Amino acid sequence: MESHTILVADDDASIRTVLGQALARAGYEPRTTASAAGLWNLVAEGEGALVVTDVVLPDENGFDLIPRIRRLRPGLPIVVMSAQNTILTAIAAAEHGAFEYLPKPFDLKELITTVERALAAPRVPHASEADIEKLPLIGRSPPMQEVYRAVARLTKSDLTVTITGESGTGKELVARVLHDYGLRRRAPFVAVNVAAMPKDLIESELFGHERGAFTGAVQRGVGRFEQADSGTLFLDEIGDMPLEAQTRLLRVLQEGEYTSVGGRALLRANVRIIAATNRDLSRLVREGLFREDLYYRLNVVPLRVPPLRERTSDIADLVRHFLAKGGEAKSIEIEAIALLEKQRWPGNVRELENLVRRLGILHSGDMISVGDVSRELAAAPSGDESGSLEEAVARHLARAFVAGAVPPPGLYARVLAEMERPLLAHCLEATGGNQIRAAGLLGLNRNTLRKKLREHGIEPARGVK
Repeated sequence: MESHTILVADDDASIRTVLGQALARAGYEPRTTASAAGLWNLVAEGEGALVVTDVVLPDENGFDLIPRIRRLRPGLPIVVMSAQNTILTAIAAAEHGAFEYLPKPFDLKELITTVERALAAPRVPHASEADIEKLPLIGRSPPMQEVYRAVARLTKSDLTVTITGESGTGKELVARVLHDYGLRRRAPFVAVNVAAMPKDLIESELFGHERGAFTGAVQRGVGRFEQADSGTLFLDEIGDMPLEAQTRLLRVLQEGEYTSVGGRALLRANVRIIAATNRDLSRLVREGLFREDLYYRLNVVPLRVPPLRERTSDIADLVRHFLAKGGEAKSIEIEAIALLEKQRWPGNVRELENLVRRLGILHSGDMISVGDVSRELAAAPSGDESGSLEEAVARHLARAFVAGAVPPPGLYARVLAEMERPLLAHCLEATGGNQIRAAGLLGLNRNTLRKKLREHGIEPARGVK
């Protein structure tokens, strides 16, 4: 391996020693310094094939130094380290032209891999700096750090992104950050909830329609693609899009053009597509409910937003943020935070926000206690009643185990019965009471179905007894 000199700037002597030793073991020649001035002198002298620098240095902020380094040596890659593990730091690192951002603490193997990539990567021009403003993404946990780093990279591209995650995790907030800090930030951001659109109007909503195209079309209608021209079109709940509309959307992604409903003229689609779903698109493809070719067109860059149960260390920051957002000058007991961290949160961040809002309004004291939180958890329904069947079951069970309570025996059989009875009734209703068709739909033989109908008191001809 060709030897490279790596410049390391950090005011912590122990970190300089550890990084220097790791780089030396990997075959590099480290040069370390404790200040921005020392780093600048090394760079000005032509030293180093790569810079690894902390953001907070005793004499100057690393972000203020990076533009000067880039002007003097535009081909020198810079890796930024920081203990300020927020989305702002990740975005700022990308905006200032850093090759990569590493949140502290980080794995030394990850550092070496990053150094290898930076040295091997071709020089890529970076966009001009954007104004940094407060963002709606909160959290310093490792799963959120992965999101921040991915977002920071994607703001510098125009690639199609599919954001996956459970309901309430903040997928639209991530999409807005991609737009607000992306190449199209000066153009519109248009959000569309596909699941909320009537199926017979979804093509008109997306692509527009001409006058007289259908009953009630008394004038030309502008579609969302046209509204989002030169900007970003966010297609939320893309997994609920009907197959007919999927075909038209595929053509837009393939050809970059479309026609309005009832129209003949080709219209150019100059938008960045960001899609989001709480469903497993690959499973929908296997079930024939989602086009495979559209799936690959949309899933150019997959980005997963973690559920709250995977980032419970962020709950304290989120609670303080929501209290401040609601204008409530209140504090919360450490024990109350600990209780919140033990919950499963099937409704994710949205559910937590709703709970904190209620706590801020309904409890008059300056300090929210663990008792306040326990009572609210026991009394309140989940903050999110949407999502998959699995999420709905999780919400139901969360109420059974709320605040550490143990439900009575027989929970397994009771939950199965509560699921099975409406399932059988709905299948019979969908098949007009035809037990053979219902059994086929359920994957059961007819005798098994008849036995279950008797157990649950369901009369095929008359519905639920």
